[in-house]
Amino acid sequence: MRKVQLALLALAVALPMGASRPQTLPPSPPPATPPPFTGELSVMTYNIHGAPWPVAWDRPAKLASIATTLRVLRREGRNPHIVVLQEAFTQEAQSVGRAAGYRYIADGPSADMAGAAIPGDAHLAPSSSDFWMKGEGIGKYVGSGLQILSDYPVMEVHRVAYPASACAGYDCLANKGALMAAIRLPGYPVPIDVVTTHLNSRHASKVSDGRSLRAFRLQIACLTDFIRKRHSPERALIVAGDFNVGRVMARRTALLTDAGTRWLPNGDVMRDAYGAADKARIVLSSDALFSRNRAKDWVFYAPGQATDMNLLKIDVPFGHAANGSMLSDHVGYTAIFRLSHRSPTVTSFARSKASAFADARA
Repeated sequence: MRKVQLALLALAVALPMGASRPQTLPPSPPPATPPPFTGELSVMTYNIHGAPWPVAWDRPAKLASIATTLRVLRREGRNPHIVVLQEAFTQEAQSVGRAAGYRYIADGPSADMAGAAIPGDAHLAPSSSDFWMKGEGIGKYVGSGLQILSDYPVMEVHRVAYPASACAGYDCLANKGALMAAIRLPGYPVPIDVVTTHLNSRHASKVSDGRSLRAFRLQIACLTDFIRKRHSPERALIVAGDFNVGRVMARRTALLTDAGTRWLPNGDVMRDAYGAADKARIVLSSDALFSRNRAKDWVFYAPGQATDMNLLKIDVPFGHAANGSMLSDHVGYTAIFRLSHRSPTVTSFARSKASAFADARA
């Protein structure tokens, strides 16, 4: 979330404030049939800053522009097949997918979903006392803000809300967690698993770095536990979202350690899209470089036992306009993959830890 007075989020949601009634964006009918699948899969991650007034200003118009842009891309045959959204808190934000013509939409944990237990192998105890003046211990005023939009059928949906104690500061006002959708692609009998999450912020939480880092590490432990329990190794896996890493080495290490050694069984590792692009010498636009260097929004991926996948390129449908403005406070970028069937005799994708970190961003 942006560095604003997030304590007002509680008031904006819980109390009438004289603002206009939230409106949903007009839906756009999805195509009669899913678009043909040629083997190239496009997946976009985008934090759309869909927070309520007065936490965020002028969002309905910007959210409508996001939906309009996605509709235009659809008419041109260039819309992302799958979109993972963060901060889709308001009705307008939650209606972007329908307005953009996506047939299948999965929602993340709601405000009233109970938090999971802290995994037994987590080595960090939660903070003992709540800072209620900074939003802790006063309940969840909005849900997770997570959505997965898809042109292709969603076969399964799994959700987890992070433990109530696994948050810090104003982030605790949202019921943060993770969302997984198993998506069936035409011509592929085995679905792919797509996961999105939004982890605890640092400065915007308005608590100490140590306190927010503790929450961040606990949330990663919960995300890892969720992926290991719900993901099937035969499926390709994509994990994308707003991980709020930034330039903090402790956060980076915590994320890459779990992505590199714990999300998948048998020593298999996840690749980072930006890191893979660097290794393959894929040219990145200025907006993609901006997003990569900011290090908040990540796309991890790994093939499955039945499906291979390789990164082809990275596009940025939502970056800076000519005047420097953006429709959100994040870049929305798309990783485009080439998928292919794997022979049952092919061994599972595995690498050493050194190779895993070589693929991660420098």
